[in-house]
Amino acid sequence: MLIPPEPYWLRPMVLPDLPEVREIDRLSFPTPARPGLFEHELEQNNIAHYLVLGMLGEMNGRSHPLIGFTGFWLIADEIHVSTIATHPQWRGHGLGELLLLALLRESYDHPATMVTLEVRRSNTVAQGLYRKYQFEEVGTRPRYYRDTGEDALLMTMPSLNARYFQFLEGQQADLFQRLRSEA
Repeated sequence: MLIPPEPYWLRPMVLPDLPEVREIDRLSFPTPARPGLFEHELEQNNIAHYLVLGMLGEMNGRSHPLIGFTGFWLIADEIHVSTIATHPQWRGHGLGELLLLALLRESYDHPATMVTLEVRRSNTVAQGLYRKYQFEEVGTRPRYYRDTGEDALLMTMPSLNARYFQFLEGQQADLFQRLRSEA
């Protein structure tokens, strides 16, 4: 697993994380995850993999708070990104990128050859991050988001090969330098 620079840490999501995960989810998406979704994913969905991002120190009176999470499903040889979210107080600091990088690095521990995801057409910030990591728009899912009827862009990174892993190592070095300088 990716080990980020201090004061940040990553680990697999566990049930006691869910109150904070639900709060980040509620603050991050127009329609939060349905009740019981994360419990189901952790306890019953053997293709689901989730990580939480935390920070050493205190935030809102809580020591070692969670500040983000990400998840994916391993379907055959495909990683399907199900979610990436950071607490609104921590956006713009490269932590969404850290979560994506951790997920992509984690994908090499599975028999995966490609990564796919959906992103709201209006979420140009996320689209820019995905393009930075060589995702390409390959289609549209009309009215995918039931809350607003907004289309989703289907994006794919089609080649989890050794060359892409080297690319990820370079991205990691740059991101870690940025995170250290802002800490």
